Amino acid sequence: MTVFYILLLFMIIAAIIAVETKNLLGAVICIGAIGFGASLMFLFLRAPDIAITQIVVEVLGLIILIRACISRELTFISGPREFFGVVVSVAIIFAIFLAGIEVLKTLPDFGTPIFAQVPEAASQTYISEGMQKTGAANLVASVILDFRAYDTLGEATVLFTAIIGATVILRKKTKKLLEDPDQ
Repeated sequence: MTVFYILLLFMIIAAIIAVETKNLLGAVICIGAIGFGASLMFLFLRAPDIAITQIVVEVLGLIILIRACISRELTFISGPREFFGVVVSVAIIFAIFLAGIEVLKTLPDFGTPIFAQVPEAASQTYISEGMQKTGAANLVASVILDFRAYDTLGEATVLFTAIIGATVILRKKTKKLLEDPDQ
């Protein structure tokens, strides 16, 4: 539980840096660190499906934000770097790395089902009552389409929207260039 609070503290520090910094690209990187820390927290809280969705949305969001930053300002480094900013950035990355290692230590061995360790887990209900409640012979399909249909729809919508947004922003030719070949 201590790792959880340390990770939360570094996420708060990264958020403060993102709000207070004058460098737009640095703020975007801090926001990325916050999102990655949130995905580690989801893993720590035993929600791997939400962690995977968070990682995908975070990566696509960072692509979009970095693309916007690069087109908005020059990102060349000139002059001496801020020592404090470099030290804080390295400390945040190191803390998130250590939190990720700690989360990986708490996961059970590969092949050990987590739902077997918790008798009142929702998965036990899916297995024992899935056939009677849904009438589906395939339990995986019954969980995805009956028990967790709204959750699956929401995850698919988030992923689809993120992919479409990244595609629109990262395309090479704009609509204006396609209509007017003279430019």
